[in-house]
Amino acid sequence: MSQDQHTALVPFSIDLTFVEARRRAVVVAALGPAWDPVAALRGEDEAYALLHSGLDAEQQRTYDRLVAAGVLPGEDQGRAAAH
Repeated sequence: MSQDQHTALVPFSIDLTFVEARRRAVVVAALGPAWDPVAALRGEDEAYALLHSGLDAEQQRTYDRLVAAGVLPGEDQGRAAAH
């Protein structure tokens, strides 16, 4: 591209703030009035606990190594809901 072609370009930008606010409003409206975010987070927490329960010794060692390496959250960090 020559210098003349480059200077002929017109800057273009889009502010997506309104679009993102609208998207979020549509999502919340689709969830409906019966949606309980606390219950949803509690369910995620229970599913996480169930996923990592009943591990054999080798699986537990692997899980512990992944937590120590920061790949997986520990018992209380990054979990969905507090007990």
